[in-house]
Amino acid sequence: MAQTVDTDDFRAAMTRLTAGVVLITAHDPDDGPRGEDVGMTATAFMSVSLEPPMVLVSVRVGSRMDELLERQPRWAASVLSESQRHIAGRFALRGRISDRLLFEDIAYYRGEHSGAPILGGALSILECETTQRVPAGDHTLVVARVLAARTPSADGGPLTYFRGRYRFLR
Repeated sequence: MAQTVDTDDFRAAMTRLTAGVVLITAHDPDDGPRGEDVGMTATAFMSVSLEPPMVLVSVRVGSRMDELLERQPRWAASVLSESQRHIAGRFALRGRISDRLLFEDIAYYRGEHSGAPILGGALSILECETTQRVPAGDHTLVVARVLAARTPSADGGPLTYFRGRYRFLR
């Protein structure tokens, strides 16, 4: 007989796992005359395969990003540096303002392969195309083939997430 794990106990246990912080972005061409850029902070992001290069991100079911990635297969991941903590916090808020306003004062350029916003100053950049969506409880696991990978910035350390807070490696 399966035992039920208390949600608070599970959450507390998982906060002890240090994770890198990534900004997932995509362009929604169907939102308005010029479309709209959408972004979300993710800590559940990982490499899946080297041959072929593949990654996975976990997105909350029913979120704007989940809905968009269901119909828009191309997106980007910017691995955040410790100096980009404010960006991580901004895109992690629930019940937030429109994505258009979130991107307003952030330096970014458009990805050549994905058309998604890519952050200036990110430690690394991955442009991706979804190959599989796997339902997993209250999240969707989005598996993607990597179309391009770059390491534009060698400066600074990575932004990490541990015990419910953004942290820096020391």
